[in-house]
Amino acid sequence: MKLKLALPKGSLQDSTLELMRKAGYQCRISSRSYFPWIDDQELEAMLIRAQEIARYVQDGVFDCGLTGKDWIVESGAEVVEVVDLVYAKQSRQPFRWVLAVPEDSDIRTAQDLEGKRIATEVVNMTEQYLKNHGVKANVEFSWGATEAKAPELVDAIVDGTETGGSLRANKLRIVDTIMESSNKLIANAESWEDPWKRRKIENIAMLLRGAILAEGMVGLKMNVKTDDLDAVVGLLPALKQPTISPLADGAWVAIEVMIEEFTVRDIIPALKRAGAQGLVEYPLNKVIY
Repeated sequence: MKLKLALPKGSLQDSTLELMRKAGYQCRISSRSYFPWIDDQELEAMLIRAQEIARYVQDGVFDCGLTGKDWIVESGAEVVEVVDLVYAKQSRQPFRWVLAVPEDSDIRTAQDLEGKRIATEVVNMTEQYLKNHGVKANVEFSWGATEAKAPELVDAIVDGTETGGSLRANKLRIVDTIMESSNKLIANAESWEDPWKRRKIENIAMLLRGAILAEGMVGLKMNVKTDDLDAVVGLLPALKQPTISPLADGAWVAIEVMIEEFTVRDIIPALKRAGAQGLVEYPLNKVIY
């Protein structure tokens, strides 16, 4: 049995392969190949453009794939959305499609787009946005370098961004957010009904989600006297109650907890002063609930 998996080629390729690695799947690919090697004989993967993945999954060319919610909407594909995976090429922030105009433009709202020309890669999404606002405008497909087209070629653009840095660098101002998107593991409807394939897809989803949840988290271990236990536990911003285990010496316990990594530099000195000893910080690969 083989599960056919589509992975995004292009800007998301490196971050996707890194996420797969953290989930436990070792992947290798040569610079000119579209077929990654994965150390799971039940997986057969191919790299294709994220814009095309939803359509190919819908049509059964692939059993499942990783792509953005934006491309599912833009293509109109009917697929099973298995799990939301918030990761991107630069950060873990949701990806946004925004309406942007030159800094000195008179366009301030969607209604100001009446009769204007808009360039974008997401024509269907943009036309639906205009329809929702009762506006008629000329929407043209952009083959790339969309930020450079306003104001010389168009009045406004709809472009994708994580941080807005590229738009600011091109002296563009965001008017509105059309859609906020994150990546998803999607499945073909028939594959989802197949017991073996569904279990395999669910396993992949669990591991990918666990790898994302583990990012920015660390584990802490420490020993604490029972007399200091309440003071130490009160300092721990745990996802759940910490694990507390008695030691051979009945006057001591061991505590283990997961915390956000950015809190470590403040919390470890505080824990030490509260009586914790033998503090050990360690990285997490996956967090599974």
